[in-house]
Amino acid sequence: MKSLKKIAIPLTVGVIGALFLSSCSVAIPKGATAVQDFKADKYLGKWYEIARFDFRFEKDMDHTTAEYSKNSNGNINVKNRGYNYVKKEWKESVGEAKFVNSPTEARLKVSFFKPIWAGYNVIDLDDDYKYALVAGNNLDYLWILSREKTIPETFKQRFLEKAKALGYKTENLIWVKQD
Repeated sequence: MKSLKKIAIPLTVGVIGALFLSSCSVAIPKGATAVQDFKADKYLGKWYEIARFDFRFEKDMDHTTAEYSKNSNGNINVKNRGYNYVKKEWKESVGEAKFVNSPTEARLKVSFFKPIWAGYNVIDLDDDYKYALVAGNNLDYLWILSREKTIPETFKQRFLEKAKALGYKTENLIWVKQD
């Protein structure tokens, strides 16, 4: 009986640990690649969320923005903000992002609730860093971002085509009100 307990307790802890770690995935969707030769300093600043998939942290939100700045430790401070039109109140969430590999690869992990981290992968970006397509860990998370409250149709179509090719159900995107 004692030997069974010696095996069962570490096994249970191991299974719980594995489940916890799997919920902290910093993956990139199959077939997607993060932007190379990424210039983090050029990406910093304010972005408007143009479209996203609905999930509980941004449910019922419009006027959503993300603001990125460099921390003193070299990581990136992330401040997300949006207006909950049901509760009629502004919400803000502050987190931190770190590069998964090299700072020249737009593959990051972000956390708003440490120690839980999630993937933040810039998979398409214009040369001027004005429009971005960002993928999460899997096909459940996708964002279209712009430095302006709108996005030109050419970039909108480019991002939608790329997302569809990766398997995203782009018809489920929520187009964020930014007036």
